[in-house]
Amino acid sequence: MVEIVRRMGWSYVSIIYEESNYGIKAFEELETLLAKHDICIAVKEKLVKDSGVAEEIAYDSIVLKLLTKPRARGAIIFGSDQEVAGVMRAVRRSNATGSFSWIGSDGWSARSLVSDGNEPEVEGTLSVQPQANPVRGFEEYFLNLTVESNRRNPWFVEFWEDHFHCRYPNSSPTPYNKKYKNECNITERLHRDNTAFEGQLQFVSDAVMAFAHAFRDMHKELCHGRPGLCDAMKPIKGTELLKYLRKVTFEGLSGDKFRFDPNGDGPARYNIIHFKQTSPGKFQWIKVGEYLEGELRLNMSEIQFKLGHPQPPESVCSLPCEVGQAKKYVEGESCCWHCFNCTQYQIRHPDDETQCLTCRQGTVPDPSRVLCREIPEVFLRPESGWAIGAMSLSSTGILITLFVCGVFVRHNDTPVVRASGRELSYVLLTGILLCYCVTFALVLRPTDVVCGIQRFGAGFCFTVVYAALLTKTNRIARIFNAGKRTAKRPSFISPRSQLFICSALVGVQVLINGVWILVSPPRAVHHYPTREDNHLVCSSHIDASYMIAFGYPIVLIVVCTIYAVLTRKIPEAFNESKHIGFTMYTTCVIWLAFVPLYFGTGNHVPLRITSMSVTISLSASVTLACLFSPKLYIILVHPERNVRQSMMPVRYSAIKSPAVTGTTQTGSMMAAVICNQQKQPFHAITQQSGSSQGLDSGLQSDGVDLELREDVVHQLQRRTQTCLLVNRSTQTTSMVTNNSSSSSNANCPNNQQQQQQQQQPPQQQPVAKLSATCHIINSSSNGPISVSASQQKQQVKDVQL
Repeated sequence: MVEIVRRMGWSYVSIIYEESNYGIKAFEELETLLAKHDICIAVKEKLVKDSGVAEEIAYDSIVLKLLTKPRARGAIIFGSDQEVAGVMRAVRRSNATGSFSWIGSDGWSARSLVSDGNEPEVEGTLSVQPQANPVRGFEEYFLNLTVESNRRNPWFVEFWEDHFHCRYPNSSPTPYNKKYKNECNITERLHRDNTAFEGQLQFVSDAVMAFAHAFRDMHKELCHGRPGLCDAMKPIKGTELLKYLRKVTFEGLSGDKFRFDPNGDGPARYNIIHFKQTSPGKFQWIKVGEYLEGELRLNMSEIQFKLGHPQPPESVCSLPCEVGQAKKYVEGESCCWHCFNCTQYQIRHPDDETQCLTCRQGTVPDPSRVLCREIPEVFLRPESGWAIGAMSLSSTGILITLFVCGVFVRHNDTPVVRASGRELSYVLLTGILLCYCVTFALVLRPTDVVCGIQRFGAGFCFTVVYAALLTKTNRIARIFNAGKRTAKRPSFISPRSQLFICSALVGVQVLINGVWILVSPPRAVHHYPTREDNHLVCSSHIDASYMIAFGYPIVLIVVCTIYAVLTRKIPEAFNESKHIGFTMYTTCVIWLAFVPLYFGTGNHVPLRITSMSVTISLSASVTLACLFSPKLYIILVHPERNVRQSMMPVRYSAIKSPAVTGTTQTGSMMAAVICNQQKQPFHAITQQSGSSQGLDSGLQSDGVDLELREDVVHQLQRRTQTCLLVNRSTQTTSMVTNNSSSSSNANCPNNQQQQQQQQQPPQQQPVAKLSATCHIINSSSNGPISVSASQQKQQVKDVQL
């Protein structure tokens, strides 16, 4: 019966049982089994055993209690046919016909006493009936019996009289045969048309045979095959017989195997019968299944609880909660609950249906609200348009950088390459190449290793670039600042020193990255800016700790920019710093635009990573274009200008001209060297070269070989104390008041004396007789320049040397 309830899908049923040993024992067993399968009992009521004692009001009270639980449509009745018939009549009186679906015990199943006259109330009943097959030969045996041939059964004559409604001759009077006036004759016979056989005869037969086999086994063991009862079986002990009875196994007269189970019960074989309306107004009990050895076989297509309604009625206290709902049980009821909704990101707990479970970060409820499904990872995929665009830009930059490197290597010893500072140029190109290569690390799927490469590479490549630029600008500034103060050669300006300084600056970044990686190892993590997002990013992207990697390069950029500003007035011939300055200004603008874009796109990972890679590539491109395009222009387009003489204006190149070394060159004149005892500032001298005609703008913007610059500065410093000029054609010393780019007026107190001295041979002109002071007014100077006699002597010696 419990299996039938489960097959119907009922979880809330009522139980009515008769107040007898049969009913009470059945109820206790039902209560245990139903609880085991989480089926609740809505109402449990007792039926009075003797229906003659119980009044109709007792049955009406039971039905009213059943109606208090209208959701408990299923009801199990354990009772005999008389009591159950009284219940059905009470259902009709209460107008509750069709309100219940009954599960009946074998005590009233298929009994006409219950169903006759109560068909609408009994309709849909499922009942169990012990399965019994016909006993072979019993019908023939019984139909051949007569009163004369069956004298051993004293009750057979009463059966005969009741069956044929007559009084057998010479029979004893009984309360039943008094009403029969006709006498029976010996010609009556039993036949199938007038005899109905009990369907449970198999159980009688099996019971008798079970005892017969038990006695046989007991006699065989105790009496050792001797006929009759032996002393060991006198008297027969019930406990001893029970041991043999439990062990019996045989094939009964019906052909079924028989044995007792460990509980002492016979085989559990039941037919499931169903009372249904086969056609309007016609009802019938039919077999719809069977229960054999613990297995229920039920033909659901044959079951019909009401004509035209094949589906079984619901018998549950509360309907199942919908998707995304949890249960709140009614106090005191284990099958009754209220449903409440879980929140948007919750599901019902898989192990506790009274609770909602919040999905962890990175997951959301699936459409059925049963499981938490993973949100697809979002990261910059190499096949996406964002990544392809960034890699295309970087690939182009790499090819151009390699081309520049190839040109510089091929023309490694030419003046233009030497003038750019070869060692630092190669370092700079290496940093630019690294900037382009970082893009390929940024577009890879984040892992711990990739995150480490990104963290180290993003800051390192910038450090290499701007450390080289800072070393360049610092060298230029120190050389020209030293020229204002002293004739001594500045320290640490050799190529080896510059590489050491650059390496030291890069080493600081390496140290910072090393400490940072030790303190906070790089990790690929999932970032959840919102409940719907699952970004796979490097941990540095979450808290903007990338600024640790960029912090030091930013300092280098700022310092480099300051140097570019300070050296902006250096003459064009020396002015590679102007291009460095333009590079730094453009870089600052790019990064100022990048910062708000980077922090404003935190929820768009592809755009954020792409903006970083494009910014790095643009910074490298600006540096590559501003610093190397002028050099490539000279090397590739105008190779005739790639000579040492063209690297300086006329005024500076004349310092090392053949006139100084004594070589004769007709019609040429030494450059004017202006002296000042009070050490006129060096920029007053260099300003005169501002309109140099020896370099076109392309070459001037490229800058001068720093070795040549140093020689120029030191030659100028050694000759700023003299006003002498050696003319190759006359081999005389004179004061020069004009030059190739500007005019000067010389006003000396002893001008006539100086003219006379100029007509004398150089070796006869006493230097001591030179004027004590010579005033030279230059169009670009601020005033006269005074030169002492002792200074003039020393400078003449320098010139003669």
